[in-house]
Amino acid sequence: MKRYKNNKRFIISSKLIFKKIFEGFSMVEFDFESVMDGDAHINPLDMELLSREAGGYISANKNIFNNLKPLSDNARAILKESVKGTPMIKIGNGYPRLMIVSGIHGNELAPQVASLKLIDVLLKLKLRGTVYIIPFACPYASMMSNRYFKGTDLNRTAHIQNSISNVILSKARELGVSAIGDFHSTAPNTNPGKEGVFCSKSPTVESVSIASYISRSAGSNMIVYPAAGVPFKGAVEDEANLGGIPSVTCEVLSATSFANERICNRALVQMKSFLHYFGIFDEYMV
Repeated sequence: MKRYKNNKRFIISSKLIFKKIFEGFSMVEFDFESVMDGDAHINPLDMELLSREAGGYISANKNIFNNLKPLSDNARAILKESVKGTPMIKIGNGYPRLMIVSGIHGNELAPQVASLKLIDVLLKLKLRGTVYIIPFACPYASMMSNRYFKGTDLNRTAHIQNSISNVILSKARELGVSAIGDFHSTAPNTNPGKEGVFCSKSPTVESVSIASYISRSAGSNMIVYPAAGVPFKGAVEDEANLGGIPSVTCEVLSATSFANERICNRALVQMKSFLHYFGIFDEYMV
């Protein structure tokens, strides 16, 4: 993994302003210097690129970027790496090993913001285990605020070799991950159209136990399916459960391509509840 050491500064030679219109989406003007430069974070940040297929300038999505202000130094480093592809951040050591994923759908913004905020929180704690966080599964789709990548729903392709979601799932298997939490948002009048936690009874029954805990502690609705892969074949959660990795999908209620502080905090509460189920930290610590 690439390690960003203390007191390192990201420097660019000149101020760049990026404005481009394509695929029907107009990106905002933004100052790369505000992302690429800044004092280093207090703690070392272990970061690895899982895929170079879908890099993007996250800062071009004003709804994400505005909710990250003030921008932490960890966030700067992650946004910079996201230009190259899908970043994964490792925090802690030992077991259990847990994975948090957001941005499978690029237009579901709140969990992506919450992931970066969670990283700042966890880096201040002594964890009992390891947390792998993928804040932007597909930075290009996040930049564009698009649900799809190259016309494909990444939450229907986790079973297809070399798709981005499959690469993420393969990495989870390689790492011996104990459980996966996949974090999304859902718009009103869609499915599910309410804050909730998806799980399945079979073949990985612990999926239900995790969802039940998150439902109780975060106040999210529990949505239980009899079996993984039905009706959501190719979803990260379903394919992980089918492969024996207990997994849940958490959804917060939000309009498409929108986020605000309240909604981001709801996603953060779900993430903390997922981690607390496994005793990664004491509840009073966060």
